[in-house]
Amino acid sequence: MTARKHQLRFESLLQEHRGIVFKVASVYSRSLADREDLAQEIATQLWRSFGRYDEGQARFSTWMYRIALNVAISQARRGRWSETDRFEPLQPHHLETVGGGEAIPQQDERLTALYAFIGELDPLNRALILLYLEDRSYAEIAEILGISETNVATKISRIKQKLRGQMVAAETTGA
Repeated sequence: MTARKHQLRFESLLQEHRGIVFKVASVYSRSLADREDLAQEIATQLWRSFGRYDEGQARFSTWMYRIALNVAISQARRGRWSETDRFEPLQPHHLETVGGGEAIPQQDERLTALYAFIGELDPLNRALILLYLEDRSYAEIAEILGISETNVATKISRIKQKLRGQMVAAETTGA
């Protein structure tokens, strides 16, 4: 494949799956500037790695999630933000780009609480729940994150249990 065809193929695939970049950047960033920086870093790493992408090994979206989440988790683990920084809860305007600009239905309090809960998770668990909410199979989540399917199932079960507890507590206290 010529260099130009290689570049055009990458640009086409990136455009087709751009929502993945925006989702990951939204879940792992604290501000608009951070989201933009992270999205740019993810795109850069995708391009650097594209020569090693093997269509026979994995779907492009699976490969793309693996790269995007690795970049985001690496930045989070490197302590890019100070301990006093807080994640900005996901808001409708953050998610508009995920669906390609489609309108997002009105959020209710439970959805807002879910976004806040996701923002409080550690980087690996945030990746797990993001992929789970994307309706990815446990096998695909395991492949993307490099952990076993059993580990995926166990972690998701624990996250859901913790979320249920927080939602019940919030409803009980009227928060």
